Amino acid sequence: MTDTTDKESKSMDETTTNEDRSITVTRVIEAHPNRVYKAFVDPDELAAWLPPEGFSAEVHEFDASEGGTFRMSFNAEIEELESYASTFHGTYQELSPGERIVYTEEFETDDPGMAGEMTTTVTFEEVPDGTEVIARQAGIPENIPPQDANEGWNDSLGNLAELVEGV
Repeated sequence: MTDTTDKESKSMDETTTNEDRSITVTRVIEAHPNRVYKAFVDPDELAAWLPPEGFSAEVHEFDASEGGTFRMSFNAEIEELESYASTFHGTYQELSPGERIVYTEEFETDDPGMAGEMTTTVTFEEVPDGTEVIARQAGIPENIPPQDANEGWNDSLGNLAELVEGV
């Protein structure tokens, strides 16, 4: 069993919802900002930590440069989640190593409730315990409850912490 008190002191999450259907999730990760940033721009590492619990990722296309594009799929690992499996693609708008990443993404679907472009901004701030990662996702599709997006990001950032802490 893990010490949840210790984990809770390292992780803070906040859901902010408004007209633009956005969330903001924050977590302190015990690693240098450059190491955390690298996990966002390396396709193998991204595939290892980004999928939330119950999913795995497959990277189809990946060009981590400003203006570069990516395409990924989240595949369900259990039958109950199969309807949530998805493929999405996007474009990197800004890449500032160890500081900030901005990208757009959208789901590849005919479902109008999943249509639209989301913008994700991730900042990396060096703090005494490592790096404060702040992920803000705006333009969340109508069919995704913001609380589900928040939960997914918290799962993902927990996976990220496991990947990079102590490395």
